[in-house]
Amino acid sequence: MPAKSKPSQAGANKGAKTAVRAQRRARAETMVTVTFRHVAPTAAITQYAERKLGRIAKFLKRPAQAHLILGVDKYRQCGEVTVKSGRIMISAQEIDKDLYAVIDLLTAKVRTQIKRHMEKLEARKVRAPSAVELLSEPEASAVQTTGAQQRQ
Repeated sequence: MPAKSKPSQAGANKGAKTAVRAQRRARAETMVTVTFRHVAPTAAITQYAERKLGRIAKFLKRPAQAHLILGVDKYRQCGEVTVKSGRIMISAQEIDKDLYAVIDLLTAKVRTQIKRHMEKLEARKVRAPSAVELLSEPEASAVQTTGAQQRQ
């Protein structure tokens, strides 16, 4: 009877690492929807918006939904974007003479807001104090002196 070979530990770890990487990539996707108001919808603008707004996913930890509204008021090209990811909801508005410029400006604004929000979340994380921190120097020396006095 042929002996069954066990999979090597390195091979098992490699498969687990690639699975985790795939989950991270799948988790950090942005679903972009584009709405046009008083503008003829074009595939070029839609693809450009999806490409630009799809990049904000790398700053987020969860999948995101971005809703972009592009419109025209007389000679002004207007844009508004709302990004939702978990409990985070970020919105921005821009006005310019070119729709592509509006998309670029909106992407920059949203990226800045997300970075600032994530920095605040990281700064707010609190860890439990260690035993050394709980017994600070004055308290630790007081405990040592009372113990020495009791021994005498």
